[in-house]
Amino acid sequence: MGAGGFIQHKRQSDAIYRMAPKYPNIFLKAGRDYALIKGHPWVFSGAVGKVEGKPSPGDIVTAVSSSGVPIGLGFYNPLTDIAFRLLAPDTMRTIDAAFWEKRLQAAMELRSRIIPPQTTAYRLVNAEGDLLPGLIVDRYGDGLVITIGTAGMEKIRATILEILIRHLSPSWIYERSDGRSRRVEGLEDRIGFIHGKEILTDVTVLENGFTFTVDPVQGQKTGFFLDQRVNRERIRTLGQGATVLNCFAYTGAFSVYAASGGAGRVVSVDISEGANEIARKNLLQNGFSPEEHPVVKADVFSFLRDAQERFDLIVLDPPAFAKSKKEVPRATRGYKDINLQAVRCLKDGGLLATFSCSNHIDAALFAKIVQGAVSDAGKTAQLLQALGPGPDHPVNLAHPEGHYLKGCLLRIAP
Repeated sequence: MGAGGFIQHKRQSDAIYRMAPKYPNIFLKAGRDYALIKGHPWVFSGAVGKVEGKPSPGDIVTAVSSSGVPIGLGFYNPLTDIAFRLLAPDTMRTIDAAFWEKRLQAAMELRSRIIPPQTTAYRLVNAEGDLLPGLIVDRYGDGLVITIGTAGMEKIRATILEILIRHLSPSWIYERSDGRSRRVEGLEDRIGFIHGKEILTDVTVLENGFTFTVDPVQGQKTGFFLDQRVNRERIRTLGQGATVLNCFAYTGAFSVYAASGGAGRVVSVDISEGANEIARKNLLQNGFSPEEHPVVKADVFSFLRDAQERFDLIVLDPPAFAKSKKEVPRATRGYKDINLQAVRCLKDGGLLATFSCSNHIDAALFAKIVQGAVSDAGKTAQLLQALGPGPDHPVNLAHPEGHYLKGCLLRIAP
């Protein structure tokens, strides 16, 4: 850029800066603004060079390049590694109740287009994937479960609830805002009913016409693994005549789908007897006998090591083995071990649907781990399909960290 062009650019930048809404400013270090300009929604604390004003955790600020050009508006939190979470690249707009209403309406409208018939349980808001960082909203019939994980979203919690109640008229809302992410953000846990009636029993929902009992209060995540809906459909198409093993079965949803696809026998394994009781109930209320499709209380690692039976199809959907970067080496060993044992329990030509929901294990690393397990078992695997969440769990294309659920559908070569 010549001298004249630089002067013109600087004048334009100064004019934009003066016209922008008067939020506090954070100035990024030289060369550390590229990812944000390209659309990545996070700025890490090490990229912040200077803070103008005195923004508190959760306040909205303007991110400004080192040359003085406003880049975006977002939540700021000096307490965390992720110091800035992008809300909008348009720095001229005001972030008010109308802004949040438009964002939530966009999320609702998307679900009205993509949720299949006879389905009353799905993710309504998926945090950064719906441009609402720190907000998860899951719908279970006429109720909602919400999770707030950032200081910024915590500050507008009342606004978010008012909009949800006005648009959806839920009969109940249960909040499950807890865990490590809240503590990192400087927030205390909040768990309990916050609107409407308190449900005293499990909730019954529909998914693709199947009936499932879920427990939003005591269950894992928000009560049901909503992100696996499309993968359960895939398993149904592969179940005809098969002997199926569903590991970490939880509510038995994969088992119900496999049985509905004509599986001759489905074995569900989970260490939680409470989960197993719900799995048996879900099999029964969809017309399948737990005697013909047994539900077993056992540690999955031990079950696989000791198993004498060989299966046509195995589903491995374990909980997250790595909840932080420092846990990745241990998690890598765990994923390799369990996939090795699963491969050994498959018949030649058998199918393995294996998953990881660990944010810190990306798809490339997971595939490498699984390949190592296959190799150690003395087998060769064919990748039939890469697996991921359904479309009600959208991911910002510029935010690969949002791809938390990844999986592989493999055939063990005969």
